[in-house]
Amino acid sequence: MDKKHTWNVGYWLVALMLLSLVQDLWHQVGEIEAVSYSAFEKALAEGRVAEVTITDQAITGRLKVADGTRTLLVATRVEPELAARLEKFGVPYTRVVANTFLRDLLSWIVPGAVFFGLWYFVFRRFASQQGGLGGFMSIGKSRAKVYVETNTGVTFADVAGVDEAKAELEEVVDFLQHPQEYGRLGAHIPKGVLLVGPPGTGKTLLAKAVAGQAGVAFFSISGSEFVEMFVGVGAARVRDLFEQARQLAPAIIFIDELDALGRARGAFPGLGGHDEKEQTLNQLLVEMDGFDTSVGLIILAATNRPEILDPALLRAGRFDRQVLVDRPDKLGRIDILKVHVRKVHLAAQVALDEVAALTPGFSGADLANLVNEAALLATRRKATEVTLADFTAAIERIVAGLEKRNRLLIPREREAVAFHEMGHALVALAQPGTDPVHKVSIIPRGVGALGYTLQRPTEDRYLMTRHELERKIAVLLGGRAAEKLVFGELSTGAADDLAKATDIARDMVTRYGMDEGLGYIAYETARAPMLDGLPTAPHEHGVSEDTRRRIDEAIRGIVMAGFDRATAILVAHRAVLDRSARALLERETLDEAALVALTADLPRDG
Repeated sequence: MDKKHTWNVGYWLVALMLLSLVQDLWHQVGEIEAVSYSAFEKALAEGRVAEVTITDQAITGRLKVADGTRTLLVATRVEPELAARLEKFGVPYTRVVANTFLRDLLSWIVPGAVFFGLWYFVFRRFASQQGGLGGFMSIGKSRAKVYVETNTGVTFADVAGVDEAKAELEEVVDFLQHPQEYGRLGAHIPKGVLLVGPPGTGKTLLAKAVAGQAGVAFFSISGSEFVEMFVGVGAARVRDLFEQARQLAPAIIFIDELDALGRARGAFPGLGGHDEKEQTLNQLLVEMDGFDTSVGLIILAATNRPEILDPALLRAGRFDRQVLVDRPDKLGRIDILKVHVRKVHLAAQVALDEVAALTPGFSGADLANLVNEAALLATRRKATEVTLADFTAAIERIVAGLEKRNRLLIPREREAVAFHEMGHALVALAQPGTDPVHKVSIIPRGVGALGYTLQRPTEDRYLMTRHELERKIAVLLGGRAAEKLVFGELSTGAADDLAKATDIARDMVTRYGMDEGLGYIAYETARAPMLDGLPTAPHEHGVSEDTRRRIDEAIRGIVMAGFDRATAILVAHRAVLDRSARALLERETLDEAALVALTADLPRDG
């Protein structure tokens, strides 16, 4: 109470002091009369001034006798020499001092405003590039996008061809919606589910389907969005992400491209600069250990590089389940095509199982692109519906590349390409068990292909025998054999064929143990393959120089045996080769029906 009273007295004292100051100023203003300098000189001459005060700009005189309420005269000073000269003329004169206050004020404000404006513009640009209105103040905030079930527009009905992975995620969604059903026997849902598979197989689509089906908060973020140039920012974003998810639990966190964040620590010690990534990964590991499964918080992640992930991420208790989202088989491709052709006007005679048979190895994204390309081709030719021919042309466009009709070949080169491609086709047609030949063309495609022979398997294969591999090598070398047989010389057109044939032969000898002389021994083992299909350098076991020489001889023997086999077939059926090559030169492209007609008298050798 005393303190409050003391403060009130203080306020009154300040108010009284301010009032006294205002009254004093008002009183002084009332006493002062501003006059011209000539009037001030006149008052001096008349003897009415008792005392004078002089400053740089003004002169003040106190009157002996007050003029009413005025006791002070104030005039702006004039130089004495000038005042003496003006006094002779008997006219009033005064000095006017220019007011430079505004100019002086602007001289300070304008440069500061320009500097602040430039700084603010640069800061705003930097803040927008950092992805937020908050700039530096929000740099540690999570950038995850939050979805509810109506945001994504994708449900499990839109996912096809990956039934096993879809079943796993349906169980996750069911647990979030009915946790008591799963907990009645003491079980608990896995903390994390890692979706592993090649690019384009539908990992992100599955996550969107979970978001659309679960009816709970869904946080979606890419692994690269955690990492910044400032050390500690990624760890702060991980903490913020999990804190937001706990507040909205039950919830799902989805991290796409986990390999950008979860690369194995110390995997490349010589490169350095991994402090920020390692701190971010450490924080993610701590958060995954820390959250309670009973709160209904599940983390999903997707990657196509599982071999480079840190082992701590993959242990039990973090990502408990690893779900493979692989390329679909034929039935899966049919289901995927059914999903993507819903909005496409298909011709009645189009059978999706035929399209699926022509697309082994295609991922879900490849099939979506195939349907779109076929629809575009039909649109270009002003058709009202998409036919099987459009799908076939779209497959050729995706597999072989765009046609290069403006790449003109001289007649000699064009003839060599025709015999080369027919050499591939005839060797394939003459051997049982090889992939069917759908089309042969001498129209240049893609970057460097002067022609192509399109072979597509009609079924998915997971194992191949030695004889099948040998026949495949013979088909690859059929073009080189035809060139040598017809022209008696070799060209550079078989470079890619030779590389593929050599790789197959090397794998047969060093990895598959298919050479009896060297025994059933693996002399090379491939490293953990990358799921994106990129080749990895093989690891070679220590072998002697003699063994290495025998390996080289075995590889050379397999390749040359394939070349001899292809040459024997073409020599035996030289007339068919000549007839088919001439027809190819005339038509430029031969489809399967034309090939069957041209090679009707070609016996299928064993």
